[in-house]
Amino acid sequence: MQANRTARAGILGLSILLMSSCAEVGTVGQKSFQSQYTTARTALEKGQFDKANRAYLQMLPDAGALEPRLKLELSHSYLRAGNFDKAAQMAGNLANAQQGTGRAAALSVQATADHEIGLIALKKGDKETGKTHLERAKLALTEVLEKHPDLDPLGGMAGRMASIEVRLNGMR
Repeated sequence: MQANRTARAGILGLSILLMSSCAEVGTVGQKSFQSQYTTARTALEKGQFDKANRAYLQMLPDAGALEPRLKLELSHSYLRAGNFDKAAQMAGNLANAQQGTGRAAALSVQATADHEIGLIALKKGDKETGKTHLERAKLALTEVLEKHPDLDPLGGMAGRMASIEVRLNGMR
């Protein structure tokens, strides 16, 4: 449980870091976009995930160059809301379209969601689905930890990886 909390805190921190490095949006509609972003971000931080999700979805059509970062935050909101399927799908699609740190951030969300999906499947007795999702999570985390170890300063992702490996080894 502590590893989950640490990993989620790391992902949130990474999202904030990525958003703070974004270029500014053009002046047309900037105030409205900034206001919507503030609404979405505040809702996410307060645990009002439905409100955050709606706000992020409303911003996407006008996001321009910020679209990948908004999709990352939306996938993180889905993750925190417990909507692991949507989080894994959105973050996975985003990772496939990104490179570098953006890809690693998306893979972190996707891995966390896949890990949770895998654990739920195993709890329900579905070993095949559980194993598939745990293997996906391991693959994503392996890439993040090998190429971007700086994105795991507190070791939350490494702890999640160790947990996944123990679970997978026990299934052999």
